[in-house]
Amino acid sequence: MATFDLLPAIDLRGGRVVRLRQGDFARETAYSDDPVEVANRFVDGGARWLHVVDLDGARTGRPVHGELIARMVTSIGERASVEVAGGLRTAEAVAEALAAGARRAVVGTAAVDDHAFAARLVETHGADRIVVSLDVRDGLAVGSGWVPGAAGMPLRAAIAGLAGAGVEWFEVTAIDRDGMLGGPDRALLRIAAADPRFHVIASGGIASTDDLRAVREIGCAGAIIGRALYDGSLDLAIALAVADE
Repeated sequence: MATFDLLPAIDLRGGRVVRLRQGDFARETAYSDDPVEVANRFVDGGARWLHVVDLDGARTGRPVHGELIARMVTSIGERASVEVAGGLRTAEAVAEALAAGARRAVVGTAAVDDHAFAARLVETHGADRIVVSLDVRDGLAVGSGWVPGAAGMPLRAAIAGLAGAGVEWFEVTAIDRDGMLGGPDRALLRIAAADPRFHVIASGGIASTDDLRAVREIGCAGAIIGRALYDGSLDLAIALAVADE
């Protein structure tokens, strides 16, 4: 990745592109019935990375949209890189996602719950191809982040434990801000990005160029943007220009 990169999010549920508010499956907005077209639109607009999430996979604990994601990866070809998230809870699922053409695999619940699992993935595929997603609620990094009351641990402790397992890339989402366009949780991101040895991608609430500049200045390596792009409150070309400043 560049010093700071922008990752448009494509969240898949039931074969459609959707966005959830605060990770709540009951608060869904559908944006397209053609995820392949959406992926190409972002890439044609200049995006160098796509963040593709299998929401059905995240909920069931196993990949559901593997075939669809493979078609998306094939369609955009070498023009951009794709990272895949959602339901990657076994070594086999991660290997299949990477073999299908994903540049990186994003692992959440399985890595948060089992740091040794994260260590094995890094050893097998390399630290640059494994990202751990930390969904944070009330200061705690939780597995099954969409489930209210899910157990978790303090963010600093989660990062320290996973860093000890060899993880170098993290995606940090403030659940209460996700899909709400209220701006990122800057205090949370300062905690996550405090150690320059690790790369942190910001997620949740980013809605403006000011938000992008803020997370970059905090020290984040990139930002995931979803609803702001779909609703038109943030133009992709403008956002990319800010990311490249």
